[in-house]
Order: sequence, then structure tokens, then C-alpha cells
Amino acid sequence: MLDEDARGELLTLGKPQPYEPGAILIRQGDSRCDHVLLLRSARPGTSACAKVTVALGNGAEALLGVRVSGDLVGEMAVLRGTDRSATVTACTPMLAFQISSAAFISYLDGHPRLWSALASMIANRLDWANHRRLDFAAFPIPVRLARVLTDLAASHGFPVEEGTDLGVGLSQPELGRLIGAREAAVNNAVRSFKENGLLLIRRRRLIITDPEGLRAFGTEG
Repeated sequence: MLDEDARGELLTLGKPQPYEPGAILIRQGDSRCDHVLLLRSARPGTSACAKVTVALGNGAEALLGVRVSGDLVGEMAVLRGTDRSATVTACTPMLAFQISSAAFISYLDGHPRLWSALASMIANRLDWANHRRLDFAAFPIPVRLARVLTDLAASHGFPVEEGTDLGVGLSQPELGRLIGAREAAVNNAVRSFKENGLLLIRRRRLIITDPEGLRAFGTEG
């Protein structure tokens, strides 16, 4: 949402730290809320990807969303002065620029237009979460999956020869946690999408071969 100059200035506030897949960037419950992280890709031509999860009281884990290159994480704890509310885990090799909370807030105060960008980002994430809750209540699992895949592709996808690469590396169990479904149910839905020419899996990447067809399936559901 920022112009090139604003992005460059923001990056100068922090130092990049490399993270490998599986590394924890932010841990749920951590009382240290003294910084935010700005995600960047580790290599040209690739995208950073991290997942945001919450451990529930019954021992289960819920996947709240995904974050990619250019996304900010950890801002809610900084803005509210609370413990970290979720865990952020790297899914791909990435760089994370750690920016102290004091420097971050000071920069926002000095550039009022950035407060608007931050508010818009938070509103978009709230809108995403609300859509998922409505999906849980209103639609069967295949429709939920079609809708979330369509949303992810719209936000993070890119064109490839076969169609649209999803743009984020999520396993089928992780997709299940994102839509509130068991792995077996997600497997069945993915199999049906593949049989109907809506989806391909190439080297663990999900490719939507018929974006309009998948979107229609989610809408008609």
C-alpha cells in the first residue's frame, strides 16, 4: 500500500534477519511486544510466506491466515501493548526486518498517510476473518475450500502456464485448519476439484487451472 520511497524508508528502520522454513518469528503468549516484523523474500523471484496460527485450549491449532512479502506482522501487540496473540511461522526462506515499536510508532506519527495504510491493512484482515466465520456457518467444506482458494489467489496468486499459482505454500492439513475441516474432507474436495479440471498440484504447488470455474463453484455454493 506504500509508495516506493515510503517502503524504502520503512526498511531502513530495521535490520534483516534470515529465517528458514519452520522457524518461529513470533510466539503466541510472548510478553515481549517491543517490535514488529516486515517480511521480505530471501531471493529474487521468490516470495516470503508465513502462517499465523493460534493454539486453542483443547490442544488443537487454528490457522488464522498467511502473510507474504511486504506484509507486516506483530503490529497488534505493539499497538495494544498486549502479549502476542498468535504464532507466526516461516513457511519459506525469508528475511524479516525487525523494527522496534518506538521507531515504528514514531515513523507512523511522522508520516500520517501511513496510519491510513495500517488501518486499511487491519480492516482487510478483519474482513478476511469475518468471511471465514460466515463460510463456516453457511457452506459445506468443498464450497469453503473453493472460496478460500479464490481469495488467496486474488491476494497472492500469479499467472503460470497452467493457470494461476496460489502464491502461498500451504499443505492440505493447513488448508483444513484454515477452513475448519479435517484433512480427509479437504483431500476429498481437492480430488474432486482435480477431477473437474479446476485444480492441479505441481511440485507441492497448488495451481488453479480454471479460476472462473472455481469462483463460480464458491459463489453457487
